[in-house]
Amino acid sequence: MAHYRALIQGNRGEVSRLGTKKSGMKAVVNAWGIGVKVEVQYENGENVFRVYKTGGSNNNVHHVLVVEIRGA
Repeated sequence: MAHYRALIQGNRGEVSRLGTKKSGMKAVVNAWGIGVKVEVQYENGENVFRVYKTGGSNNNVHHVLVVEIRGA
């Protein structure tokens, strides 16, 4: 059963994806030299969201944790 739902929209319209507590969910959005990666996992009875700044399409190896949000 889905626990997470993501929506994304580009020039081809909106799509959605589902994730479970076990699978979690990850989304990456890039420009050439900067981007973000958002991950959510179910850990110790709570949802944990982590947002990373990345090097974008040009350098997607460099990830810096910007914020971590925990909640029910």
